[in-house]
Amino acid sequence: MARYTGPSCRLCRREGIKLYLKGERCYTGKCAIDRRSYAPGQHGQARKKLSEYGVQLREKQRAKRIYGLLETQFRNYFEKADRMPGITGENLLRLLERRLDNVVYRLGFASSRNEARQLVRHGHFTVNGRRVNIPSFQVKVGDVIAINEKSTESPRFKELIELAPNRGVPAWLERDLNTLSGKVVALPAREDIDVPVQEHLIVELYSR
Repeated sequence: MARYTGPSCRLCRREGIKLYLKGERCYTGKCAIDRRSYAPGQHGQARKKLSEYGVQLREKQRAKRIYGLLETQFRNYFEKADRMPGITGENLLRLLERRLDNVVYRLGFASSRNEARQLVRHGHFTVNGRRVNIPSFQVKVGDVIAINEKSTESPRFKELIELAPNRGVPAWLERDLNTLSGKVVALPAREDIDVPVQEHLIVELYSR
């Protein structure tokens, strides 16, 4: 499936905030946005006043980049959220949070969503005992996500497991470091989703 393969730090600079796309590097002094907090490009340092449409567009782009999606994928999620009962914007964020790659990241078994996506694609995780290599797989309440037993021997997973206790887990998930697994105990509520996105602006954009 298509995905963005360009420089990740450029995306953070364009949005003006840390999107934590490169894992541990984002917490160090090497983070590009700490050194150059302005947008990339020749006119990046120029002050620009955004129109209403521009504000809405930036919010949509920010959400896409946080979850690592391209336009068609993101639009499909919005259309699905719009058909669901309830508030469309909150439905959208819940669908994005329930992606398997995001759940792996939230459980602390990957340092970024990009890394989680790669690990899932390579078959390092199981859902309810069955290997799943589809990053967009939608987890549901009761699902148990675990690291494949053979994968725990790799040096990278040993590093991730050591760092996992330092990472908090949202209230809708439970993590067991003894069995290297996590469980979906509830659907994510809006207050459990800490991404810096104003979802109502995305709804307004697509409603034009």
